[in-house]
Amino acid sequence: MIIVALSAFGGGILSALLGWLDSSEKFVVRKFVKSIVASVVAGLIFAVSYTYGDAVGIKDIFLAVLGGAGVDVLANRVSSVTTR
Repeated sequence: MIIVALSAFGGGILSALLGWLDSSEKFVVRKFVKSIVASVVAGLIFAVSYTYGDAVGIKDIFLAVLGGAGVDVLANRVSSVTTR
C-alpha cells in the first residue's frame, strides 16, 4: 500500500519537474507546492483504494505513477482555468 502511494506521489512530482523543465521559466515554488499537494492527494487516493485489493504488482505501481502524473496535470489545468 505504501509503495503505491509513493509511486503516485513520485509520478506527480515527476510530472511537475518535467513541466517546469519544458516551460523554460524560472522555478516558482508556489507552483511546485501545488503539484506536491495534488500528488499527496493522488497518493492517498491510491493507497486507500489498494487497501481493499490483493497483492500489488508492477502493473499497479505503473498505474499509480501514471495516475499521480495525471492528477498533477489535471490540477494545473483546473487552476489555470479558474484563475482567468
